[in-house]
Amino acid sequence: MPLLHISLRAGKPEAYRQAIFDSLYQAMREALDVPEDDQFMTITEHDPSNFRYGNAFGINRSDDLVYIQITVFNTRTREQKKALFRRIADLLGDSPGIRPEDLFMTILDAAKENWSVGHGLAQFA
Repeated sequence: MPLLHISLRAGKPEAYRQAIFDSLYQAMREALDVPEDDQFMTITEHDPSNFRYGNAFGINRSDDLVYIQITVFNTRTREQKKALFRRIADLLGDSPGIRPEDLFMTILDAAKENWSVGHGLAQFA
């Protein structure tokens, strides 16, 4: 039940954004074994004046930088998270062609009782 928030600079075509969605979904299916059709993702586009980054940690990023924040159940293992990061980088490199230097990803762990996926119910509590 991952929830993804993707942020990037405005101006990329729809096909580019859809390729991001498709690649992220595939990576989650493979690395986290998420159920079929578990696709809860948003993309937010930002004007250049509202999108800032740097080259910290010795990584030369470009204006094609994509921020990816993934919230998951706190049951995911370190190995699963590492596999997910690697698979995302591979798949987004293939389509839509994002350099690994332009991926900034975080995973946030949330206890199952902190989720309501519809009807205002605590389905996992």
